[in-house]
Parts: sequence; C-alpha cells; structure tokens
Amino acid sequence: MLTLRSRQAEVLPSLKKPEREPFRIAVDAMGSDDAPSAEVEGAKIASAILREMEVPCTIMLVGNNDQIERIIHPKRSYIRPSRLAQIQIIPAEDAVTMDDEPAVVVRAKPRSSMVIGLELVQQGKADAFISAGNTGAILSAATLILGRIRGVSRPTIGAFFPTSEGKECLLLDVGANVEVKPQYLYEFAVMGSVYAELIQKISRPRVGLLNIGEEETKGTEQVRAAHLLLKNSSLNFVGNVEGHDIFTGRADVIVCDGFTGNVVLKFAESIAPLLKSVLRRRAQLGFWEKLRLKVTANTLRKVLADFDYQKYGGVPLLGVNGVVIIGHGKSSSQAISNMILRAWEMHHLSINKRIEERLNVEQNNTAAGE
Repeated sequence: MLTLRSRQAEVLPSLKKPEREPFRIAVDAMGSDDAPSAEVEGAKIASAILREMEVPCTIMLVGNNDQIERIIHPKRSYIRPSRLAQIQIIPAEDAVTMDDEPAVVVRAKPRSSMVIGLELVQQGKADAFISAGNTGAILSAATLILGRIRGVSRPTIGAFFPTSEGKECLLLDVGANVEVKPQYLYEFAVMGSVYAELIQKISRPRVGLLNIGEEETKGTEQVRAAHLLLKNSSLNFVGNVEGHDIFTGRADVIVCDGFTGNVVLKFAESIAPLLKSVLRRRAQLGFWEKLRLKVTANTLRKVLADFDYQKYGGVPLLGVNGVVIIGHGKSSSQAISNMILRAWEMHHLSINKRIEERLNVEQNNTAAGE
C-alpha cells in the first residue's frame, strides 16, 4: 500500500510550496459506485497528504448529510479538527444516476450533489470540482454552469495511456465530442500541450493526430484539414500517428474525435483484465508454469499497474471555466484521493489561465501569418 509520501510523490511531483489562500474543493460524494464511502475515505486520505505538505485546504463533501455523517463519525467518534485541512458536508437532496439523461440534469435535478458542487465553483466558493458520476452529465452540467474558457469551441476529456518510454501519453478527446470540426482538434491539441507542459512537466510536448496512416493525404476531410491547422501552428506537431503509436510514446499528446477516442479508451481498459485472466489460466497448466509466474509476480503486478485507472485518479475536463476532474464509476478511495490532489495541482498551476493565454497567442500568430 502506498504511504502518504509515496502517493504524494506520484500524484503531485511539482508541488513544493504551500499557498497562502486555502484550497477549496467540492467533491460529488454521491457519484461513485461505492458512494459515499469511497468519497469520504478519499477525502480523508487527501486531507492528510495536504496537511503533511502544510497546504491549507477545505474539502466539501456534497451529498446526503446522514449517509456522509455516519461514515465520517462512526459511532459518534470524535475527530479532532485540523487548522490546515478541514472536511465539511454540503447537504444535497438528490443525486445524478447513470440512467439520467445528461442534457437535462441541471434542469431535472437542480438540488443534486453534482449540480450543487459545480455551482460552488461557479459562485467562487470552491476552486475545483471532482466527481466519479455520470460522465455525460458532468460534461453537460459543467459546460452549462461554468461556461467555456475564452477561445474554446468545445470542452474535451483527456485520458492517460502508458508508453514503452515510461511516460504517459495524453489522448483527447475520449468521449465528449463524437463529431468534431478541424478547429476543435486544433484546440484540443493546444489544451493538451498546456496540460502536458504544466502537469506532466514535458518541455515542448510532441503532438500527434490520430489517423489511419502517416501520410498527410490519409483520413477524412476533417482530419486532413486539422492536419493543415496543426502543421501551420507553433505546436510541436509530429504529424499523423496510428493506433499502435499510442503505446510507443511517439507523441506526448494525441488528438482525435470523441467516438474514436472512447473506443480506444474502452479497449485499453480491457487489457489488464485480459492479461490477468490469461495469467490465471497459465497458472492452472501445472506446477512449473505456476512457479514461473510466481517468480515474475512482482514485475507482472507493476506492468498491470500501468493500466490501472486508479493510478491516475481521474481524467481532466479541459476547456470549461473551472477545474473539473472526472473519475471512473468504480473509483476507490485511493482514486478519489488522487483526483483531489490532481485538482489541487491544476488549480495551483492556474492551468485554465494558461490555456486561455496560449489560445490567444496561437490565434494572434495565425492572424499574423494570413
């Protein structure tokens, strides 16, 4: 099990100095499959890490007051309040389910934990919002309540993939925009580059355009037009990349439409369970095969860990006017904690401001070149 310091080093490699103003984050406590237990325990872990870093913070758990209270204060046990890290409960009468229609969540469930949490950000009462709930609903509600960053046509959801180089590749979009225009792909590339520079600490991140071939003439009309936009930009564009390039590390940021990206994401999520199943079958073939697997067990666990979504906590929703992290429905307390820490890092580094500045620079460069 990760210690506080090892988890902090993994998720927050760049944060060393505490800020004067406390970090305030709204957590959708009713979002995950194991809500609100995973969210409450994750908040406790994250608050302990931030307290250890001497970072003032307030974690607001938005959801059913009675359910959250029973987990925070089992058998009415006393929890000593901390000067640096506080956990508060913000009551919410309703919760968004996976069956709810994303487009009407704000109107249909205005007192849900998701809507209230996003409104706290919009009102300036919270610096970030995280949820492991309905992804489509988060995207729709965040866009409607927070609005878009100036210069962004469509928000995008990114996801991380391990590579043979030992780094992560950021793929976007992975489901927010099923159909895209060339301009959207260009903006995804700008936002992804800023994220890779600030969060992943990659200087001049390499940007690739997911396509069915490396040649500029390959792909749909929209993809070919996007290729031209990226080629003429100031981004470190390495050209078209194919599916197998995602894991080779040829590009640090890869852009595509949300339909393709979501298919890739769901396929990648199936790799770890498949490998585990294959290894279990191999172990049943006999004593010597089982012994070989035991010898390599530690290495195999590390390899499979690279495909574990909980390692990354959640994925960023880029382009909305606020810090939003979306988690997997099966998120554990560790994943929730990592989401909170990632949200803190994005807020600390003013990623949305930097995205707006970069888009403005790119637009000026384009206008000057015309």
